[in-house]
Amino acid sequence: MPDKVTVPVILARKGGTKLTMVTAYDAPMASVADRAGADMILVGDSMGNTILGFEDTLPVTMDMIVHHTAAVTRARPGALVIADMPWLSYHLSVEETVRNAGRLVREARAEAVKLEGGRKRLPMIEAILAAEIPVMGHLGLTPQSIHRMGGHRVQGRQLDAARELLADARALADAGVFAIVLEGMPDALASVITESVQVPTIGIGAGPSCDGQVLVFHDVLGFGEGRMPRFVRQYAQLGEVATEGLRRFFADVQSGAFPTNAESYHMDETAARELRNEQGD
Repeated sequence: MPDKVTVPVILARKGGTKLTMVTAYDAPMASVADRAGADMILVGDSMGNTILGFEDTLPVTMDMIVHHTAAVTRARPGALVIADMPWLSYHLSVEETVRNAGRLVREARAEAVKLEGGRKRLPMIEAILAAEIPVMGHLGLTPQSIHRMGGHRVQGRQLDAARELLADARALADAGVFAIVLEGMPDALASVITESVQVPTIGIGAGPSCDGQVLVFHDVLGFGEGRMPRFVRQYAQLGEVATEGLRRFFADVQSGAFPTNAESYHMDETAARELRNEQGD
């Protein structure tokens, strides 16, 4: 079995072999990601619109994240498990932020947490780090800010906005985050950030220059429906495979082809005959 991936392992990969990260929300997904060789598994608040049926990530609660992170860690993956901190779990006070991050470690067995935002989140990040909990940052298109941003829009296209994001990235790295997700930003900006910070960057819709890449499990494997973002590449169409498999199952049930004798349990024929006879009395 490969060695367990830890935060120091991730930090040591800066500028080296590209890092791989994928989301997962339960034990089977975590096992698949781990067998495939993921360096990191993110229990993302993307579960809101991926598996829970919400329109966005905002309804996701701490209890939901704890529940799904615990399911992922029970698979005991070799990948580093990072849990998202959902909206309002780190916005109200430093004390509540640390308490929520602690729940993800103590109750769900997460090995790191991720939160969105730049310099204005530094007090929260520093407090979590002071509690000995590793933190991953997240800049650019931050889904918890969709109402302020006016939707899922690419960030940092203009020079002033790009400078602000670069300053945010440097501040997060200086504060001690072990990696930064760069989402929905021009590739040139992501490249400059990657060159300017001492910690790995993980891109999603941020071009090829980042130190690693992350996508949503369901998007990569073709479970999603509707139009995919331009940065998603689908490597399988498991949604179609699953639909066809269920169609065949239903057809066999209706035709009587399932289950067969070999797929059924049996009892001693004498006992079976006596049981039937008793019902005929």
